[in-house]
Amino acid sequence: MNTLNKQTITLAIAAFLWITQTESISAKRAPATDAKRAPASDAGGHNKRGIELAEQKQFDAAVAEFTKAIQASPKDPRGYNNRGTAYRASGKFAEASADFSKAIEIAPKDYIGYMERGQTEVMQNQFDAALADLDKAVQMKPDEAVSYKFRGFAEIGLTQWDRAVADFTTAIEKNPNDPQSYDRRAWANRNLKNYDAAIADYTAMIEKNPPDAEPLVKRGATYVSMTQYEKAIADYEAALKLKPDDYDTVQRLQYAQGMLAARNAPPPPTATPIPKEAPGLITPLNIGIAIAVLVIIAVVARLVTRGKSEGEASSGRIR
Repeated sequence: MNTLNKQTITLAIAAFLWITQTESISAKRAPATDAKRAPASDAGGHNKRGIELAEQKQFDAAVAEFTKAIQASPKDPRGYNNRGTAYRASGKFAEASADFSKAIEIAPKDYIGYMERGQTEVMQNQFDAALADLDKAVQMKPDEAVSYKFRGFAEIGLTQWDRAVADFTTAIEKNPNDPQSYDRRAWANRNLKNYDAAIADYTAMIEKNPPDAEPLVKRGATYVSMTQYEKAIADYEAALKLKPDDYDTVQRLQYAQGMLAARNAPPPPTATPIPKEAPGLITPLNIGIAIAVLVIIAVVARLVTRGKSEGEASSGRIR
């Protein structure tokens, strides 16, 4: 499972918290022109009960309550947004998207539907569609940190690292206590090889939540990328004190230790060159030269001998 999917699953688990936050906002924005709808108290009662069930992770029961709220007040986008959030938390993304689309249809100038649908699209790796929705959410509500954060997720999915860093920076400025924004900005910076910036974000996460081993491991991995193995080893060892049975961290520690040992190992001794023996007199070349000399001597001797023989023969003639 990749890092982005791990993050979006975390968002799904925590999604019902947004229901609680948006209840009062949606209630303020709900249209009051539908004369046929049931009294707001009836819809509100079901929404409140649904929120309580969602907080207990009883998502099917929560969906049933939000459905009753929708039936009581079908023109109120709050019921659709709440039910969509419950659907999403239970992994029913198609149903969630349909509810958020309905909320947008009812209240097209309310940023919540766009933001919620954009988050759902991020969780389905539909990053281009998510960017379109989250752009609208940011335009409608530029002070809302959540929209910037989810848009940063979409940009990470599209490997738009610079844009992701910018959006997570804005999200942190508006909500400095959200660890996910620090974590994802650090990841984007690591892909940009801005290692010092990534180290700063992981350090902030460690300071904000010391019992969490994950940012220690991620900071250690960043130190490895910087070949600062001593610091990486210290972070991995600290993480293992918090989670002693984490095999992945054990492997990372062993790798960093091996790289450090290899770097610090003394160089191998230089081998003393063995002097080459001078060639002897009896070599193929010398033998060839000797044979050639002997042949030349033999030829010369033959010529000399032949000349003498011819001279002696001529001196014995009778004249």
